Amino acid sequence: MTEWFQSWAGYGFGWFLATLILILLIALPLMLAVAMIIYADRKIWAAMALRKGPNVVGPFGLLQSFADGLKVFLKETIIPAGANRGLFIIAPIITFTVALLAWAVIPFGPGAVLADINVGLLYLLAVSSLGVYGVIIAGWASNSKYPFYSALRAAAQMVSYEVSIGFVLIPVILWAGTFNLSGIIAAQQGHILGFINGFGLNPLLFPLAVIFLISSMAETARAPFDLTEAESELVAGYQTEYSSMSFALFWLGEYGNVLLMCGMNALLFWGGWLPPVNWDPLYWFFFGPVATGFFWFFAKIFLFFFIFSWVKATVPRFRYDQLMRLGWKIFLPISLIWVFLVSGYLMLTRYDGAAAAPASDAPVISTVSTAR
Repeated sequence: MTEWFQSWAGYGFGWFLATLILILLIALPLMLAVAMIIYADRKIWAAMALRKGPNVVGPFGLLQSFADGLKVFLKETIIPAGANRGLFIIAPIITFTVALLAWAVIPFGPGAVLADINVGLLYLLAVSSLGVYGVIIAGWASNSKYPFYSALRAAAQMVSYEVSIGFVLIPVILWAGTFNLSGIIAAQQGHILGFINGFGLNPLLFPLAVIFLISSMAETARAPFDLTEAESELVAGYQTEYSSMSFALFWLGEYGNVLLMCGMNALLFWGGWLPPVNWDPLYWFFFGPVATGFFWFFAKIFLFFFIFSWVKATVPRFRYDQLMRLGWKIFLPISLIWVFLVSGYLMLTRYDGAAAAPASDAPVISTVSTAR
């Protein structure tokens, strides 16, 4: 696609046009997906509580999210008199923008990725950690004690669980041998007995998959870890003073991060766009290999989103001390121990004697002939 644009628009401008179109092809469907998963979230909560949920606006209530968006768009944006006006406005923009930036390196299918960089996983960690700035700036710029307390709480929570997530990812990187997300997916093909795709069912990596799933809920401040928006304590948390589209940008950024974490769970432990079983017909049955990769990837994202909603509808909120204890006293030691276990296992099995082994067949022949 880039080469076609460059053939008639020139090298620089052609690259710009192709990249812009690819960005829009990711960002616009993502915004539509956010609207739909808000609807799905509410329907799942309703089903768990034996209620109907949204069912009035549009067929089956499908247009409810768009009606809510229109309502928020038409409301007045109110900036508190004592707030830092510039920072107050830019905080939701940071949160929303960071939620979109991370999707640049996500592979949706075989070869279907905007930027297939070799350090894609490091890029994801860096971008996801920037989200805390929007929260802190929002709480501080509001010039109100409740948003400020919530921002401090959010910063401590996000930093705490990012540490565990970082250590959880080390064994995955060691096993795959690359930071490239497409390479990590390729390493999961036929991982279990040459038949099952994904690291998740590996006995050494399954506990890390569980820790990553729980930590991703805490990272996105989803229940039972939604201490940043605890209505009984902090009104609406760091969003208390926000209204209109500035509030909506926080909302869109939050659900964009939820989708991202669901996608990371699928990519890192459950094969990404690979089918669950390494069987040839499952790679192309849905209008070719690329479309089939999209199908499997989005099916896994929705499965993890259902788990997120299920937990939110059924598990009560943690106390703040329980939240911190889980992150620092349970997940951090376990993830550290697992780094040693996985690296030790790989040293004993995969890399044992590798340093002494010759690099190719030619040195083998010369060494053997010399010895003779």
